[in-house]
Amino acid sequence: QVQLAESGGGWVQPGGSLRLSCAASGRTFSNYDMGWFRQAPGKEREFVAACSWNYGRTGYADSVKDRFTISREIAKNTVFLQMNSLNPEDTAVYYCALRSRPVGVLTTRTWEYDYWGQGTQVTVSS
Repeated sequence: QVQLAESGGGWVQPGGSLRLSCAASGRTFSNYDMGWFRQAPGKEREFVAACSWNYGRTGYADSVKDRFTISREIAKNTVFLQMNSLNPEDTAVYYCALRSRPVGVLTTRTWEYDYWGQGTQVTVSS
């Protein structure tokens, strides 16, 4: 079993920044993808960003491209999401997820990720 623990959420004013972290523990895999998703009240969970663990490939939703950056620290089994220029539309619960059977192409689809964290709230308001 894999445990994913997010941290770093909170309240920030529009234009501000936050850095989310997701630490993975438990069962290990030789290769996997890590993703960040978010879910706002009354909306479906949506893809934000993803990276391949071994190769560092990254992908982003159009809505966050050039504002958010996904990165990883292999020694700590931790993935980060640096979020800059935040706006109220970024308000949501942010989840990290792990895809244990990557096929070389990053995916935006929630059902292709096997493990999920509990989520961390991000609120952007003045």
